[in-house]
Amino acid sequence: MTDIEQEATEKAAALEAGRLLFAQECGFVAAAETLDRLPPDSLPEIAFAGRSNVGKSSLVNALTGRKTLARTSNTPGRTQQLNFFKLGERLLLVDLPGHGYAKVSKSQSKNWTFLVKDYLRGRVALRRVCLLVDARHGLKDNDRELMALMDKAAVVYQVVLTKTDKTKPAELAAMIETLSAELSKRTAAYPVIFPTSALEGAGIEALRAELATLALQR
Repeated sequence: MTDIEQEATEKAAALEAGRLLFAQECGFVAAAETLDRLPPDSLPEIAFAGRSNVGKSSLVNALTGRKTLARTSNTPGRTQQLNFFKLGERLLLVDLPGHGYAKVSKSQSKNWTFLVKDYLRGRVALRRVCLLVDARHGLKDNDRELMALMDKAAVVYQVVLTKTDKTKPAELAAMIETLSAELSKRTAAYPVIFPTSALEGAGIEALRAELATLALQR
C-alpha cells in the first residue's frame, strides 16, 4: 500500500468513526447556572464557545444530525447556562453561553463570564473547546480574551468557522490564512481550522471525525 493509499484509508476510517459516534443517541443531561450544578465529569467533554449568534446550537444540531437537540434562536443571548448533552455514553457536548452580546444586563453578563471562566479553568474532563468564529467577521476582542484565558489554563481549543455558506471561496481562504497566522502564536491553540456550514453540511463530517478521537481520551 502506498503512502497516499494509506492516508486515504486512514481518512476514510476516521470519517466512519465520526459518523458512527455522532449517529448514537444524544440527549440533554443538565443545565448549570453555577458550578455546583455541573454534572459529574465522568466522560470526556467537548465544549462549544463563541460570540452570541455565531451558530453554536446550530452546529451541535448539525453534528448530531438532530434539528432540535440544542435550542436555536435568531435572538442573541438565549443560551444562558452551560447545557450538557450526552452522546452515546462516550462524550458530553457542552453548549456554553455566548459572549459579546451587549443587550443583556451587566450583572447577567458578569455572571456568565465568571461561570464560563471557572468551568474552563477547572473542568478535569474537558478535552477541547471548539471556539466558533463567524467566517464573515473573524476573531473579535471577546474571542481573544477567551483564547488568552485558555492559553493560560492550558485548555486546548480549535477554531471552527461557521456560516461559510455566506462567504466566497477567496474570502474564506483569506480568512483561514489570517487566522492560522494568529493561532500559530497561541500556546494552546490546535493548529487545524475547521470551516463549516450547519446549513449546507460543509465540514461537518471532518469535524465529527476529529472530535471522535477525543472520545477515547479518559
